[in-house]
Amino acid sequence: MKVKKVKIEIKDIKAIFEDVKETVKKIERGEKLKSVKEPEIYFTSFEAFRKALTPKRLELLHIIKTKKPQSINELARMAKRDIKNIADDVKYLEQVGLLEIKEAERKTAPFISYDKIDLEIAV
Repeated sequence: MKVKKVKIEIKDIKAIFEDVKETVKKIERGEKLKSVKEPEIYFTSFEAFRKALTPKRLELLHIIKTKKPQSINELARMAKRDIKNIADDVKYLEQVGLLEIKEAERKTAPFISYDKIDLEIAV
């Protein structure tokens, strides 16, 4: 089985801007950019990462991956949580790129296209 990953890195804002500047320089020189094989998500601090991936949100990711709910309502029942809180968490996780939404037949179904999260912390 091929494992798809999403890479999460914690970098300070200065390091992120340096990466962007280096990428712009490469483009200006006409260099080819390396293709990204896996999605990358950056947080500026470990605290920001912890705020984004709370235990309840990690549980939602697991439920979505393993049980494949067909709607937000079904996900709320599976997680035994209030639907409004689930909808807020799903919206946030979509915004940071950790899940996707499929709209079908007046239902919103969250889904995950990766199997593993890699966390990389610069020291």
